[in-house]
Amino acid sequence: MTRYADIPKPIRSGIVIVDPDLGTPQRIIVLQFNPDTLERSVAPQAAGGEGDGGGGGSGGDRNEALRLKGPAQETWKFTAEIDATDQLDVAAPDGIHPQLAVLEMLVQPTTAQLRAASHLSKKGTIEISPIEMPLTLFTWGSKRVMPVRLTELSINESAFDVNLNPIRASLSIGMKILTVSDLPAGHRGAELYLAHLAQKEQLARAARGGSFAALGLGGRGI
Repeated sequence: MTRYADIPKPIRSGIVIVDPDLGTPQRIIVLQFNPDTLERSVAPQAAGGEGDGGGGGSGGDRNEALRLKGPAQETWKFTAEIDATDQLDVAAPDGIHPQLAVLEMLVQPTTAQLRAASHLSKKGTIEISPIEMPLTLFTWGSKRVMPVRLTELSINESAFDVNLNPIRASLSIGMKILTVSDLPAGHRGAELYLAHLAQKEQLARAARGGSFAALGLGGRGI
């Protein structure tokens, strides 16, 4: 007879905030429920450019038809659920405000950073560098750990407690995978992307190859 204790707990997806210089985790955000679906888009960086539709053109375009400028541009979209009523044994005097605030701060500079920028502006600094955010990693199991930048965060709050604290929400999250084309050479995020790509290459090698017969080509080949 199978006991409940023998059933392995599912691995949760989540987000890890990392100090890019030290490589130490600053915060780990575990999603309460794994999303039911993932929408992934992978667009190759063709050397010929978007204007080359494959219908001919200059000799240079033909020479670059099979060339890539860099890693593919990949985006992910999914819906995450947060529900305080599913954790009645955990005190939640503020509802799910803290969980929402943690996610929102992934796309917001801190008050200290804004005050520092304002101070430089008052001192007459002509050019103020954009505020750098911590390195963000998205994890979906051990085979998908990649540096990302959040591009979309849409929050639909659907239930509240007596103090109007949200207790249930659905979040639409979009993110762009950061590659070596997006990050400076030697950046920790660039190394993590290369590790992610190496994992993908290893999985591709494990896939079973097909045969010409399955394609209706018999033994003639191409």
